[in-house]
Amino acid sequence: MRYRSFGRSGRSISDLTLNLSERTLARGKTAGPALVTEAMENGINSFLLETPDAILAELVGRAVADVDRHLIFVAVRIGNVSQRGQLIRDLSPAGVTAAIDAVLLASGIEYLDMVLLDDPHEDELSHATLSALKALRASGRIQMLGIAGGDKVMDAYVSTNAFDVLATPFNVDASWTTRNRVNAAVSRDMAVVGYDFFPDYLSSLKKIESGNRPKWGLFDWGRSKHQNSDLRNDGLEGFAFLHQTPGWTAEEICLSYALSEPMLASVVIDTSDSEHLARLAELPERTLPPGMVAQIEMARVKMASARTA
Repeated sequence: MRYRSFGRSGRSISDLTLNLSERTLARGKTAGPALVTEAMENGINSFLLETPDAILAELVGRAVADVDRHLIFVAVRIGNVSQRGQLIRDLSPAGVTAAIDAVLLASGIEYLDMVLLDDPHEDELSHATLSALKALRASGRIQMLGIAGGDKVMDAYVSTNAFDVLATPFNVDASWTTRNRVNAAVSRDMAVVGYDFFPDYLSSLKKIESGNRPKWGLFDWGRSKHQNSDLRNDGLEGFAFLHQTPGWTAEEICLSYALSEPMLASVVIDTSDSEHLARLAELPERTLPPGMVAQIEMARVKMASARTA
């Protein structure tokens, strides 16, 4: 595992950040903490709670209880909370404060290294909410404040200089809009975290050939698919090599490519399987085959041309 500087914080975190979600809990009470422990044994020191779920928070707290707090990076994404199986949107001052307090209480850790506001829409994030979050940061209960999303509105949020972190989709198909946003964030001393490094529409040769490309969304939320024959014939098929490279899986190529981007402080991985985790944890030490980056760039440009045609 390798480690990178995390923006203006002065902290160093692992190339990989392990996402923890309801899928983590599905393996049982002991499997979740065991997965976090296995991640740490593989050099991963950065963990992201997908929702401010008290059980997830308790899981992390138990797993890291005997570890020096300064060696572990714990973050949470807020904005959606689960109530009786439904996701409830709440970015009000009271809502975000309650979510953070609940995570701190359940985990037993004294502070959160990062809080990510989940895909805030235009004008959705009020001055009152931002003031409440800044107060929490000033009190030391959270260390860094970030935004997560891939929509154009992220440009406006980045330009405010109110945030320490940008979390954004970043993969082999990342557009110039995304890359320019990352550049803008780094120029403001923001740390950048990449997620969705292996989008579903590239996950199999069959999906690439069918041309089904989902719109951007945070992980699995808010996505819809559309069929576009131009993309199928002139764009997506350029990525077929992802599933045809000896010695590499498509997922491994996509993760290695994201890790090759120096402006990313960490890349979020999502797995609840020990063997899969260990395999992904080896990727920071692997180098893509010669010519692979150029092949990716050609496919990406072809895809961009197909979108604008």
